[in-house]
Amino acid sequence: MAQVMLSGNPKPMKKTRLRIGLKQWLNVLPFVAVGIVGVLVFVVYPMIQNIKLSFQEFNILPGTQSPWIGWDNYNGVFDDPNHKFMIALKNTFLNVAVTVPINWFLAVFFAVVINTRFVKMKVTFRTLYYLPIVTSWIVVALLFKYLFADGAGGFVNFSLLHLGILKDPIAWKSHYWSAMIMIWLFHIWKTVGWGVVIYMAALQGIPRDLYEAADIDGASPISKFFRVTLPMLRPITLFVLINLINGAFGFFPQVYFITAGGPMNQTQVIPSLIYMEAFKHFHFGEAAAMGVMMGLLVFAVTFYQMTKIGKQRLF
Repeated sequence: MAQVMLSGNPKPMKKTRLRIGLKQWLNVLPFVAVGIVGVLVFVVYPMIQNIKLSFQEFNILPGTQSPWIGWDNYNGVFDDPNHKFMIALKNTFLNVAVTVPINWFLAVFFAVVINTRFVKMKVTFRTLYYLPIVTSWIVVALLFKYLFADGAGGFVNFSLLHLGILKDPIAWKSHYWSAMIMIWLFHIWKTVGWGVVIYMAALQGIPRDLYEAADIDGASPISKFFRVTLPMLRPITLFVLINLINGAFGFFPQVYFITAGGPMNQTQVIPSLIYMEAFKHFHFGEAAAMGVMMGLLVFAVTFYQMTKIGKQRLF
């Protein structure tokens, strides 16, 4: 009889669940209200305005009209005879392909080495590796500009010349590949410490009895690394890789402070190109169109990571 009454009156149950849900939201609303307002004001509203701007011929002067021109800004991005957007897109993916594997390998390598028993002062090494993270991008950029200065006076050129590796000094910022190497080294040196700290914390959570069992079985250090350490670090590795990929898509100070997109816009990435088009050439409509396309690209990459990588079985 009770089953019949429940099955025949689903509406009261739905109302009860709705009331419970509303009550729960009202209870937590005071704690999340500030965050929601911040997201609406600083994320959602600028995003909507940027999408609107991408369909207008925006004029920055007050009192002037910004006519609606449809898809002309998007067409202008791809009709550029210098192909600046396609070059920036290629460099963006190239940055991901080069820096992410190197950054991940160095983070794991340094973390494992520091975590070994014979290495003392682990906190000191952890601090030293993390120090570039909290250092200003401008300070690090000035340091790298000095290290890779043109001519024999630059530290890198001076060292390579005296070691006999080079016969003539390299004009690092005057050639595409040498400028890209500067950008990659700048990014890796600045960000590798984050991965080191994350992996060092993860290594502390690996049970010691796994290594003791491997020692009893006669496993070598290399075998223990590949059969014990890496498998146990897999959840952290997924987290680190997702953040490294998203960070590599967001290159801006790495390019702007080192090469400013030179030589001849060949080292531009999408964020730096957006900035240059908007605030140097005042092409706000095309810059907004690039921003929309980059947002869709990052969303697609993030969605793929969360659906394909994030849902894999970790153990």
